[in-house]
Amino acid sequence: MDVFEVVVALLLGGAVLAAVARRIGAPYPALVALAGAALALVPGAPTLVLDPELALALFVAPVLVDAAFDASPRDLRANWRAVASLALGAVALTIVVVALVAKLLVPGMPWGAAVALGAIVAPPDAAAATTVLKQLRPPHRLLVILEGESLFNDASALLVYRLAVGATVAGAFSGWGVVPTLLVVTVGSVVLALVLARLTLMVNARIRDVSTAVVFQFCTTFGVWILAERLHLSGIITMVVFAMAASRRAPEVVPARIRIPSWAVWEVAVFVLNVLAFVLVGFQLKSIAARATGGTGVRYAAVAAAVCVAAILARIGWVAGAAAVSRWRGRPRPEGSREKRDAVGLDARAAAVVGWCGMRGAVTLAAALALPTDFPQRDLILVAAFGVVLGTLVLQGLTLRPLLLRLRLEDDGSVEREVRLARVETLRAAAAAVAECPGAETAALVRHRYELQLRRAEEDVAHDGRAVRDGAEVQAASPERAAARADGEDCDAAAVRAATEAQRRRLVALRSDDTIGDAAFQRVEEELDWAELDWSQLIRAGRREGGEAS
Repeated sequence: MDVFEVVVALLLGGAVLAAVARRIGAPYPALVALAGAALALVPGAPTLVLDPELALALFVAPVLVDAAFDASPRDLRANWRAVASLALGAVALTIVVVALVAKLLVPGMPWGAAVALGAIVAPPDAAAATTVLKQLRPPHRLLVILEGESLFNDASALLVYRLAVGATVAGAFSGWGVVPTLLVVTVGSVVLALVLARLTLMVNARIRDVSTAVVFQFCTTFGVWILAERLHLSGIITMVVFAMAASRRAPEVVPARIRIPSWAVWEVAVFVLNVLAFVLVGFQLKSIAARATGGTGVRYAAVAAAVCVAAILARIGWVAGAAAVSRWRGRPRPEGSREKRDAVGLDARAAAVVGWCGMRGAVTLAAALALPTDFPQRDLILVAAFGVVLGTLVLQGLTLRPLLLRLRLEDDGSVEREVRLARVETLRAAAAAVAECPGAETAALVRHRYELQLRRAEEDVAHDGRAVRDGAEVQAASPERAAARADGEDCDAAAVRAATEAQRRRLVALRSDDTIGDAAFQRVEEELDWAELDWSQLIRAGRREGGEAS
């Protein structure tokens, strides 16, 4: 019961800290990390050890699905070099540097354990960075690069982590013999993810109850991970491909009345899992602190500090070097030169932000908690991992906002332009669809509503610098609300349904042909969802009033 009471209190505390973080413009994981560290110092706090096999499935699978579902394939393709450089090059360099530092400071640590430590602390958590970045509206490309990196650096780092842990436990490493296995695992994970995404969407299309749909989503998430692990495939790759594949068809099969509450539930679930990860680490640090007395505790703290510095410098070094090379490749070419110019490099200011956005989070904690209980130097690795998470979140997380303000990186307006374009195109589709349902006064008023909104949206596109109305304001109009209660509700409902379906088809088509990215798609989709629910409620109210009058 003590553990339950502490967890409930800390969840409440996490909610309070998140509110404080929003007020001061800091990433909430930074404050939660400090609370987790303080937990280890609280006298009488209970000790709790999580089953290692549960850690990755519990903390990584939902977080990956949530991030991958929002990813934009179009934007990732446009920035694939920067994303691949961070997800592969920066991760590899961090693993090597951290492993060397750990081996230098702890000569008795096996190489496999040192590499595992490097893989644990290698993948940054983009959520902590984007929490701050989205408040300051930097160039959209920076968000795409950081969020794309967070998807694929988890896969690369945890793949090395699994190999290092397996080699340490088995006492041997097969070298090049593992390459065919990696290829089979990668291809098998992709195939499994695509098959499961299709099957899941078939079931989702038949669910109309909100609570059932949300429970099914979470059970599917854990089920995909468990199945991939049972088949000895990569749970990370499977989850990323599964979520990205499902996100392409989900808007067509999941109704608005299910999508809106499920997104809210997922946001809360990811927050709770992040808080729980820090709580569980705090519990384990309590027991480690009891064992690591005197010189051992000092040595653990020194190793954690050194590993944290090594991880930060390795990322900054890689980003600075890669950006410099890319800028050199993008220099002006002599006339007549056939060499192509590299136009995807980061400038110095953008590279500084990307290099400093190296905060570690739930994935690092989950990987550390997932180590077998008899793993060599497990206590030291867990302390070092938490030290890197705490150090990067506090040092980099709390200074990221001042850095952005000093560099004056501003939003380029690309997403806003795509949102305005999508509004115009979807409203045109709605007006055309409603025009096919003439003959009723309410249908004519619905048509007039969409034509009025279309003119406003076209004015916003024509005057590109003018402030765009909030989606809720654009979608609401009081005269039409009253019209929904007039006679002819059946034709009104048919007109609204036809208009909404036309808008959604057009919106999906705009994303499919890469006219807009997923950021704009999701904003306009949310506007359509709320408008659809608003219309449905008004039509039902009108029918009830009509029934009472009759």
